[in-house]
Amino acid sequence: MAKKKTFALRIDPETFEQIEKWAADEFRSVNGQLEWMINKCLKDAKRAKSKTRKSEEE
Repeated sequence: MAKKKTFALRIDPETFEQIEKWAADEFRSVNGQLEWMINKCLKDAKRAKSKTRKSEEE
C-alpha cells in the first residue's frame, strides 16, 4: 500500500457540509472524496503523474 502524508486542513463548516453530503452521495468518506476531487483536478490540469511513470521512479 502506498504511503500517505497526513496534514491538517482548515475548512469552513459550510464547505465541509457540502463535501460531506457529496461524499455520502458517492458512498465515500470525506477524506476519500477530497482525495478523489484533488486527483480529478490534477488530471484535468494535466499535472498528475502517470501510474506507470510513478512505478518506474520507485
